[in-house]
Amino acid sequence: MEGIVGNSFVVIKDGQQTSSVFRYWQKSQRIDKDLLTKDYNYDHKFTLSILSSTGMGFTATGLKKDEVFVGDINTLYKSKNTVVDVKVDTYSNVSTKVTVNDILPSTKAAFSFKIPDHKSGKLDVQYFHHHAAIESSIGLNPNPLLDFSAAIGSSNLSLGGEVGFDTASSSFIKYNAGIGLNKPDFSAALLLEFNEILEIITHRKQLIMLHRTDKGQTLKASYVHSVNPFHSVAAEMTHRFSSLENSFTIGSSHAVDPFTVVKTRFSDNGKSAMLYQHEWRPKSLITFSAEYDSKATHAANPKYGIALALKP
Repeated sequence: MEGIVGNSFVVIKDGQQTSSVFRYWQKSQRIDKDLLTKDYNYDHKFTLSILSSTGMGFTATGLKKDEVFVGDINTLYKSKNTVVDVKVDTYSNVSTKVTVNDILPSTKAAFSFKIPDHKSGKLDVQYFHHHAAIESSIGLNPNPLLDFSAAIGSSNLSLGGEVGFDTASSSFIKYNAGIGLNKPDFSAALLLEFNEILEIITHRKQLIMLHRTDKGQTLKASYVHSVNPFHSVAAEMTHRFSSLENSFTIGSSHAVDPFTVVKTRFSDNGKSAMLYQHEWRPKSLITFSAEYDSKATHAANPKYGIALALKP
């Protein structure tokens, strides 16, 4: 079983380290998130990926949402232990990330920034041990945000936590903890979050303002079970302490044949979704998605989407 991606957990394999620190739920939640959310799309999306033997990769993505078309071009270059990733989007924003593996034994460092946002610089450092991992990041600006996360465990059980500190207000803005259990046929995870909720105001994908409202206290539980090699089911439940509200999402994945997958999803908010994905040539996929909201009354209900991914 693969693992999940979230906010601070790592996947830890017995006797060896992973190539990167994943965020919360690494060994317990990626399958869950993949099954419940991955590839669902209700717009028109096109992706072209070209890889070369020299270490250069090129990806172009276009998305048509209603009457608006957006896209980006991503270039990835690998040379020995260095990876350079550059992305340019429709609004002329340039995102760059430089990653150096093994800068020190069992240590990886990454430097990222966005243009024209001169306050977007960030430095990440990750350290791996056979049964533990540590990740820290700091914003490269006068009032940076500091993040620190750590995890210990094995391929079957992992325990981790993360804290975030805002130097501008001299206060902690998040402190989360979680535990993940992984077996050959199922994975389960439990996460307790105390995050300061930020109201983000943007214009053309540029950050304008961060406005703090309150602190959200949330308990999340997820479970994914592989019934057999062709069928899997997953569920995620969330409890919010501030409002005493509960929510849940359940989903399933069915392999019709080696090249075709059908997924379904249902949420307590009345939304039901279905996905059909077919690999019509090696590594090239076409995906159809549909969602129906039983509580919606507008004419756009239900929603449909199609995505075409080409990899020559």
